Amino acid sequence: MAAEEVNKPKSLPPYSEMILKAIEELNDKNGSNKSSISKHIESTYGDLAAGHSTLLTDHLNKMKDSGELVFLKNNYMKPDPNAPPKRGRGRPPKPKDSLPPGIDLGPARPRGRPPKDPNAPPKPPKVKVSTGSGKPRGRPRKMARPSGGLGGSTTAVPASTATGKPRGRPPKVKAPMTEVSVQQ
Repeated sequence: MAAEEVNKPKSLPPYSEMILKAIEELNDKNGSNKSSISKHIESTYGDLAAGHSTLLTDHLNKMKDSGELVFLKNNYMKPDPNAPPKRGRGRPPKPKDSLPPGIDLGPARPRGRPPKDPNAPPKPPKVKVSTGSGKPRGRPRKMARPSGGLGGSTTAVPASTATGKPRGRPPKVKAPMTEVSVQQ
């Protein structure tokens, strides 16, 4: 505010007074917009600071926020003294019920999880409960791959799991080669 007072001549009244006077003299039922207020102040007071438009905007916003002016449909007007107070946005808070005298709740609980008691006995280990089907839960363990052949046999044994079923895609079966005799 001190910098604003340095910029304007000493003979001018404060901006808030000039704004209120301009709104009263314009006397529009829908209020007055910023440009009409600015033109009225310029025509009435003549010599204004170089930053008149920014000062006017700042003062209009401050007066709007403090409740001295009402901003409706891009126009500023004085608030109606008979109008009910404006409610805030959102749902209003619930009223807090006061407790009857004589009931003390004690100190308020702190936020978060309470610390562990260092003197508390250790918890007993969890007991595994069977599902009753005989199968263990979860994915079955991988079985070790058999190594080598069976008893020195020359035939190759495919890698298989405990079920005897080979893993992956079966190999292509190649037809045995037969000799073709060429007749001459």
